[in-house]
Amino acid sequence: MRKFAIFAFAVAMLAACRSSDHGELVGVKDRPTWYPSEPYGMVYIPQGSFNMGNADQDVPYAQVTPTKTVSIASFWMDQTEITNNEYRQFVQWVRDSIVRYRLAEDGMVEGFEFNDPAEKRNPSFFDEYIMVNYPEHMQKTINWDPYLIWRTDRYPSLEYTEIIQSIYVAPEERMLGESMIDARQLNYTYYWINKQKAAKKDNRAIFDFDEDSGNDKDYYYRDFIKDSKEESDRSSFFEQATVNVYPDTLAWIHDFAYSYNEQMHDNYFWHVAFDEYPVVGVSWKQANAFCNWRTKYRNAYLRNNGEFTEAEFRLPTEGEWEYAARGGIKNMTYPWGGPYATNSSGCYLANFKPRRGDLTADGGFYTVKATAYNPNGFNLFNMSGNVAEWTSSAYTSSSYYYANNFQPDYQYNAEESDDAALKLKVVRGGSWKDVAYYLQVSTRDYEYQDTATSYIGFRTVQSFLGRDLGDF
Repeated sequence: MRKFAIFAFAVAMLAACRSSDHGELVGVKDRPTWYPSEPYGMVYIPQGSFNMGNADQDVPYAQVTPTKTVSIASFWMDQTEITNNEYRQFVQWVRDSIVRYRLAEDGMVEGFEFNDPAEKRNPSFFDEYIMVNYPEHMQKTINWDPYLIWRTDRYPSLEYTEIIQSIYVAPEERMLGESMIDARQLNYTYYWINKQKAAKKDNRAIFDFDEDSGNDKDYYYRDFIKDSKEESDRSSFFEQATVNVYPDTLAWIHDFAYSYNEQMHDNYFWHVAFDEYPVVGVSWKQANAFCNWRTKYRNAYLRNNGEFTEAEFRLPTEGEWEYAARGGIKNMTYPWGGPYATNSSGCYLANFKPRRGDLTADGGFYTVKATAYNPNGFNLFNMSGNVAEWTSSAYTSSSYYYANNFQPDYQYNAEESDDAALKLKVVRGGSWKDVAYYLQVSTRDYEYQDTATSYIGFRTVQSFLGRDLGDF
């Protein structure tokens, strides 16, 4: 026994000698160095505090924007509203993924087969373990390597032709034989974890050790809460949504009765003349689907290159939007800092409706390019006017009174069966068809989450990982 103790002591000493930490708490070694990269098309918004709410008279005396001091953490924000051309990348990705999936599922066109882990030439031990124990969780992925051929005179086979043509409007629905993508098929399905639901007290577990049995044990807060609802496992917090991603181009017509706007319906989203104009006809649900896609698209690239993934792209909270719109200037009415919608020369500073019946006095008519007019103090364009913008926040007239004073936000994930009032989301900034009141940085507006209009667009944000850009 004594010899064994001496041997164990010697082994322990040898291990200590081999370690470079000298037995000290030094953290995990060989962690890679990381520096934040500026997301393309975004600007950095530093942390800070500001007086959120009315900076001018409450004209309608709505009392929904009482002033309160709040603090906002650092984040990245799109310099402009998401443009038609940027959103088109999302639409075309959805189109291509549907076609590639159908080609792989059909199996009759060589080169488009699924990437099947079960068919790897040299599967890892992990792959074999999953195949044996959890075959239902083996995920086949779309093959993105081969090019899709869209020119009809170059289709490689009848089978390929049949699959490609399935994404187009059926011949009997075509106007004078004109072929076009069937926008009704462009559906994007995505998943996320409902963290608000998971964080509820009756869904959180406490882990302990049972001294009598010598085994671990756990119990839930719900054990002590009357009529609590038990969730079976972690998968109970998984949420799924399927959203049609194509903008509602008919919004240009149904938004305005007795007004000729057919040319905007016909051309606004697809014509190259409008590529750098803000996308409209996008609902709150579609904007969230875009954020999910942008996150996955970016992080897939980073993973493939062995780099750290980034924080998710998302819609800004109401607090983040107002903080960014103010551009670092305290207690002002508009993003440009003054109390008026014109400069000292009498020139209008945004695209809105400056006079009764006159949409052209400011140089615009409908929307204008996303980089029109001067940016604010944070170098953000059109935080007021051009198009109003979706935020992630749910709308209630009283949310300012109970929202937190740091990172203020109010979220509600409305279901289809919920009352219509629960489906309202906060819209900020005013648009090309609004009067100056809606351009004020403190003015709140709202719209239903499943409604698309010709005057609401969006921009995305990404939380900054760390305290401040100057720390790196």
